[in-house]
Amino acid sequence: MKPGDAVTIHQLLGRIAYFHTLFIEPALTSRKQPRAGEACCNHKNTAGYRQPDVGTVLASTAWAVLDEIATALGEHLRLCPDSGHRCCAACRIAASGAAIAQAWAVTEHRSYGLPLPADPLVRACRTTAATRLALVFTQQHRTSCRDLAQAETPDAALLPDSGDLPLTGELLALWQDPLAATRSPVVSWLNHCTDLNDIHRVLQQGGTRK
Repeated sequence: MKPGDAVTIHQLLGRIAYFHTLFIEPALTSRKQPRAGEACCNHKNTAGYRQPDVGTVLASTAWAVLDEIATALGEHLRLCPDSGHRCCAACRIAASGAAIAQAWAVTEHRSYGLPLPADPLVRACRTTAATRLALVFTQQHRTSCRDLAQAETPDAALLPDSGDLPLTGELLALWQDPLAATRSPVVSWLNHCTDLNDIHRVLQQGGTRK
């Protein structure tokens, strides 16, 4: 990575935290416990296989904010059954990103009066966010993750458009290639909104607010 790339990544992570706190958190309805997901690659039965773990790599970085957000997302989060500080750090980023994307998509649908999202859209959002965030994490920290390399490629046609779900759409778009883009928001008018009702009003007006 080039000098200054870390600053860009930190700004984008801060944008996730800001949007979540301002828009999503007040509207969350799921308070169930996180589900058990697949074992992370450090806890699978592979002799001698070990990737940098949460306690060593993740806890002391700006990326920890994703883990903090995800722990409050209830059933949207699917943790390694042996979840702890020895989990693969990249796997934890992937799980957190997936939970955040699902929570945002579901919350936006509900807040805009839309039917709850279909399972294929939810899976596409989860997989896309997990893969894109974890990939940037591994690039920045010069690590790897076997599960990331084997992750499925979602159908891009299933992903929500920023014109329909501005928050979820921007989340996925900004992390597609965050260091090669113009480093500017995809949906600039979100910066002028104060809550989901405000976003909904803009959408009803055709999303023309600048």
